[in-house]
Amino acid sequence: MHGNPHLVSDVMTRTVVTVGREATFKEIVRILEEHEVSALPVLDGAGQIVGVVSEADLLPKEEFRDDDPDRRTQMRRLADLAKAGAVTAQDLMSAPALTIHDGATLAQAARTMARHGVKRLPVVDGAGALCGVVSRSDLLKVFLRPDEELAVEIRQHVVPLLAPPPATADAVRVEVRDGVVTLTGQLDDESLVPVAARLVRAVEGVIDVRCHLGGATGAPDGPS
Repeated sequence: MHGNPHLVSDVMTRTVVTVGREATFKEIVRILEEHEVSALPVLDGAGQIVGVVSEADLLPKEEFRDDDPDRRTQMRRLADLAKAGAVTAQDLMSAPALTIHDGATLAQAARTMARHGVKRLPVVDGAGALCGVVSRSDLLKVFLRPDEELAVEIRQHVVPLLAPPPATADAVRVEVRDGVVTLTGQLDDESLVPVAARLVRAVEGVIDVRCHLGGATGAPDGPS
């Protein structure tokens, strides 16, 4: 694998607002409002994360405030009805907490968020202690990498795989503009032409790849 993938620890927010099991409903709402977040990790007395309380966990109290649900609704939404009557984080939170390890890659974090439909994940270290929180917007920070930084990584870690030294310097030219990479040049091994775009697209922060590489016996490819 070329380069070193960015990890959750590279982009996460390290200052995390939390609540204890006994935090009251009103206290939770106030903290969410003050810190402009949509969810809070819930910690036990030892500082271990035991759950997460989110806006979605709080809304049933308003939804069922003046409603008397029928039997079918009661059976279908037992968990929401229980939260509608809850007054502390212990009874409001979703548990166990869905977390991500600080050594996970950004791709792993993105897949976890997508699979579970969440906007942020508490981050834990090797001992299971809370050490940060990562959000969707944190994962997108990788696309702010400067063009020249992307070009340097591609030249140093991808191009040598396509054109081993001493041909490396002249075989493949790399240009990056607004995160879009353009490859031009000629490869001795024509079978590597379709591989080039895949390797470059795997570089974190690359938005798109335009491949204009030719093989030793073939004409240059069109845009990928």
